[in-house]
Amino acid sequence: MAAADRIAGRVRRTPVVELEPGAFGVPGRLALKLELLQHTGSFKPRGAFNKMLASDVGEAGVIAASGGNFGLAVAHAARELGYRAEIFVPETSPLVKAQRIRERGAEVRVVPGYYTEALAACEERSRETGAVFLHAFDQPEVVAGQGTIGLELSEQVPDADTVLVAVGGGGLIGGIAAWFEGRTHVVGVEPEACPTLHTALEAGGPVDVEVGGLAADSLGPRRAGGIAYALASTYVDRVLLVPDDSIRDAQRRLWDDVRVLAEPGGASALAVLTCGAYVPEPNERVVVLVCGGNTDPASLAS
Repeated sequence: MAAADRIAGRVRRTPVVELEPGAFGVPGRLALKLELLQHTGSFKPRGAFNKMLASDVGEAGVIAASGGNFGLAVAHAARELGYRAEIFVPETSPLVKAQRIRERGAEVRVVPGYYTEALAACEERSRETGAVFLHAFDQPEVVAGQGTIGLELSEQVPDADTVLVAVGGGGLIGGIAAWFEGRTHVVGVEPEACPTLHTALEAGGPVDVEVGGLAADSLGPRRAGGIAYALASTYVDRVLLVPDDSIRDAQRRLWDDVRVLAEPGGASALAVLTCGAYVPEPNERVVVLVCGGNTDPASLAS
């Protein structure tokens, strides 16, 4: 509740859309939590605001590494709060995300490789400048901020049986699972090409994995966060894997059937239903978290 109180008035309470029986050809009673309608097009401002508002930020401002969505969130929150922001972005991220970060007044540094390489460069720069470092998914304040989605869901869909959550580094699912504490089933969804938390749970702790594929820009850290692993080990039912072609199909279905334009990471939670990796019971109340919408509309034509 402390995080919710801290960020109140800074973030949007995003809507839930109830779907008709048999939507997407899936049994059960489905609802979509449209977190892609959050500021900057993803859930990330929740954690960014919570961390900044809980920190003593000086003239050096704030600094973060991001595949794009967290960078957008940090740039947005920093601009709203009057702080300087510097964002390290891997070259594998879509150009549109780096452009949008710049548009929000942050300085962008593009680093060869994936998120891990951008994070290493960011941490080094933070030590040089003294800027407040924001981790995209492995800081208590960030995880707690993302977990405010769980609070909203408990009010919007109080009879939810299961919440399906896409997983990158695990800050989102960790925060949501911590809120529910087992009262509602929380199931993680990862691309087969980015099995970060799935592998960590099998290995008994976070380990490095190879990442790539369609959703690597938003779901592609090589190692799950320690906070997320600890919370997932206790409160997450399981983490399921979906192939890239199912993620793309889920993107198209969201657009064709609901006119919701989700990025690959944002559509992954639906993909676990449409590809049959998760089959709800006939009367199961399932909430699908559509967590991001930062994509080029033309990408669905490819």
